[in-house]
Amino acid sequence: MNKTIIVSNRLPVKIVEENNELSFIPSEGGLATGLGSIYKEGNNIWIGWPGVDVQGEREQREVTQRLKSLNLIPVFLNKEEIKRYYEGFSNEVLWPIFHYLSTYANYNYQNWLAYVQVNQKFADIILRELNPGDTVWVHDYQLLLVPGLIRLKQPEVSIAFFNHIPFPSQELFRLIPWRKELLRGMLGADLLGFHTFDDVRHFLSAATHLLPIHADANRLRVENRIVLAEPFPMGMDSEKFSRLGNDPEVLAHIQNFKQNFNGKKIILSIDRLDYSKGIIQRLNAFELLLSKNPEYIEQVTLYMIVVPSRDTVPQYKRLKDEIDRLVGHINARFRTFEWHPIAYFYHGYPIEIISALYNVADVCLVTPMRDGMNLVSKEYVASRNDNTGVLILSEMAGASKELNDALLVNPNNISEIRKALITALNMPKAEMEERMKAMRAVVFKFNIKHWVKIFMNRLQDVKQMQKNSMANLVKASIRLAIQERYKAARNRLLLFDYDGTLVGFKKEIDEASPDLALYNLLDAFVADKKNTLVIISGRKHTTLEQWFGAKNYTLIAEHGAWKKNSVGDWEQVPGLSTNWKSEVQKLMEDYTDKTPGSFIEEKSYSLAWHYRKVQKGLGSLRANELMDNLQYHLNAYGLKMLDGDKVVEVKNADVNKGRATLNLLHDTDYDFILAIGDDRTDEDTFKALPEKAISIKVGSNVSAAKYYLEDQEEVRDLLTFLVET
Repeated sequence: MNKTIIVSNRLPVKIVEENNELSFIPSEGGLATGLGSIYKEGNNIWIGWPGVDVQGEREQREVTQRLKSLNLIPVFLNKEEIKRYYEGFSNEVLWPIFHYLSTYANYNYQNWLAYVQVNQKFADIILRELNPGDTVWVHDYQLLLVPGLIRLKQPEVSIAFFNHIPFPSQELFRLIPWRKELLRGMLGADLLGFHTFDDVRHFLSAATHLLPIHADANRLRVENRIVLAEPFPMGMDSEKFSRLGNDPEVLAHIQNFKQNFNGKKIILSIDRLDYSKGIIQRLNAFELLLSKNPEYIEQVTLYMIVVPSRDTVPQYKRLKDEIDRLVGHINARFRTFEWHPIAYFYHGYPIEIISALYNVADVCLVTPMRDGMNLVSKEYVASRNDNTGVLILSEMAGASKELNDALLVNPNNISEIRKALITALNMPKAEMEERMKAMRAVVFKFNIKHWVKIFMNRLQDVKQMQKNSMANLVKASIRLAIQERYKAARNRLLLFDYDGTLVGFKKEIDEASPDLALYNLLDAFVADKKNTLVIISGRKHTTLEQWFGAKNYTLIAEHGAWKKNSVGDWEQVPGLSTNWKSEVQKLMEDYTDKTPGSFIEEKSYSLAWHYRKVQKGLGSLRANELMDNLQYHLNAYGLKMLDGDKVVEVKNADVNKGRATLNLLHDTDYDFILAIGDDRTDEDTFKALPEKAISIKVGSNVSAAKYYLEDQEEVRDLLTFLVET
């Protein structure tokens, strides 16, 4: 029976050591809650670090045995590995860069080596447990290399990856010295999940700028595999937080809080200690409120919980000291005999107390500088069963994309936060209820179970998409079957692309002229009266005329803008405009000026930027930049962009090989159709063909074509085999 293997840095249990005895406590984190339903089912497993340094083989065996009964498999890490892989690379490079705080990054090469080593350790344990047909779901920034490491050993397996923190813009991501290795690791997955569309956009931009791969919308082609990057905003266990409001223990805590605060309005703030959470700015905004609006003195309390985290790391220790200083300063400045402005607690709390606070807080203040999602905001909303309370939320948190009925603020703008606090504290009950009802509808519909379900369904879709887009290699048996159909046919249509299909690529485009063997081969086809031979190319019509004008072939040039029947003159598609060309040409010239070896080819209704002579890697990088910059012109003039083999071409949207193919099929009923092409422009031809047609892609098995051949020499070999029939 196939299984799902969940992989994350930490297992979903806390291991606590007391009196030399280890005890296992279930984690209450969002991920542990959400994936609990998966890893506990059947023979599914969860692989991760148990959270403690377990020394000695006997102890490790004992922990492994006890965890096995919970469907958990440990990855044991020593203190040095934790220091370098987790604290060093994960939290001193990836965390600050991904949260847009690049000045905090520390690019230590030894830490990078430890990150590679630990990712390999995780991959080895996954591979030990992995069987054909299993699914692997890897989580978060600590394990970016794992999908690629698994793919190397098990190329057919289903692999998903989810990034729980923001993904930075490519300008920031490229600061990481090992950025390409990280991207290649991530692209080992079939499906890459992020919290927001912005994160997806940033990832696609980084992948296409830094690696020689192409993206079509959110679909990447990685070697011969389709990879999808999509937003899946993570939910939480909304039912659980709603139910907690009626728990007797929670109700008792609620009563205590109400007595202690004696009618004062409570502004709640809960965060882990981290510089990305905007805690200092939040305190400054609260101080500004009390100084500019003294009417709130003795009327409101900021109840602030900061959960300890990494406070041995210098930046975190400095942050903790600054929070302590600022809280002390505000309390000293504004306190009265019976009132402290801030109730500040530096420790974690059990969920019952957190739930009680969610229920009594008039305002929940969530203002991170950057946050992948932020589940505190969703937990607060899910807890408000009476539809009261106001959420103030940073527009930099992933949750802001869904909870847009919150009061959204820029976390750097303390004046805006102050105004939002005044609005929240004075909000009419009707408006409060209207906003809260809308947010609760979102939180309850898009809960954690929904998130898991749509993610896993999408992974199945991707695998099916990969399967459907895979052409079959033309083996001996298929060659014979094509030959049999060719022999039996009475009226045949042969559609051949030129460059990369009938001839190989040359550095100079004019050098790719037909050789004598090709002329003889094509002439042999047209000598048979049953055959109609069409060369359908992106080449200029003047070039095709020069090479094939005297031949008895049908010629289609510039992707269908020009056509010449075997007898007759060239005709062009009517009504095409060229008034867009000067602007696009200027943009292409800018890229030609900064990319040695590139050149522009002008055709009647298209412009092509060639980079076949450009240094490897640089050409792909510049092509991706050019395609980004062309988007405006495409929309403004109704143009289409073709991302071909070492060429970016822009043309009128009304011109494509698919439309030209349909025109050919319109007049005649062929009983044998063979189409062969090598690049993305030929996909339009393949899609336009009837089901009975034989379509062959050259050089790749990711195609709408039914079959594929490795290279142009194999094409000639197949055509020779047919013509000798």
